[in-house]
Amino acid sequence: MIISLPSGVKEQEMIKNDIALAIEKNSEFNRAKSLLIVDGILNALKETLAKNQKIEIRGFGSFRVVNKKTGYGRDIRRKKQIKIEKGKRIKFRAGQELKNRVEK
Repeated sequence: MIISLPSGVKEQEMIKNDIALAIEKNSEFNRAKSLLIVDGILNALKETLAKNQKIEIRGFGSFRVVNKKTGYGRDIRRKKQIKIEKGKRIKFRAGQELKNRVEK
């Protein structure tokens, strides 16, 4: 199923409200229910990643939390080396269907 964007949505970016508008336009849900659906999905994603669990959405991609070691980078303005603290990062890997769709 292809969800079309509502009129007035900029092609460069899509915000949460635009996603709710697309759900409203392509389903029987009203705006309030569409926003609840979007919020519910985003909260589920946040909670899952907070537990260091992987999220895989077939045809779209996967999200996972990776531990980064302490490293060093470069402050290009001051031309000095800076220490980058260790921590967790979220990685996204696009699925093949999404890659194919973007390349069209």
